Amino acid sequence: MRTQRQVVDYSLQKRAVLREVLSGRVGTYDVCDASPYLKNAARFHGEPTDQRCPICRRENLTHVHYIYGDELKQSAGQARTRAELPVLAMTLREFQVFVVEVCLGCDWNHLVEQFLLGREGLVAGVDDGQEQDAVGAPAARRRREAQR
Repeated sequence: MRTQRQVVDYSLQKRAVLREVLSGRVGTYDVCDASPYLKNAARFHGEPTDQRCPICRRENLTHVHYIYGDELKQSAGQARTRAELPVLAMTLREFQVFVVEVCLGCDWNHLVEQFLLGREGLVAGVDDGQEQDAVGAPAARRRREAQR
């Protein structure tokens, strides 16, 4: 997605958790604790991946995208499909996306990444051909504000 910014990758944290499980210091019941809501979100809104579950190694993982933001109001915290995210990014100023991987077989779940999406990330003038002023604001918007 072209407006994706401020990406936080949690792969190092995932490796540390898996190392703890494989060494026996943490039990699988401690890390395989997906809630029924998360599992339903994975079934109905999740995106299947080709990655095998690192715990049970039987099922492929599913990615669930949760969205949060002030403009979302009561829609905040909902799971959305990956296809819906670009549409939301063009209509909303800014919102945060959390990607969680879930195994529907053993209930493993872990936060994979988080990032920001929205129109605010677009560089005005570069993407839509508008003229910009010295501060980077579109000149047309500056003119409209001056006319008020």
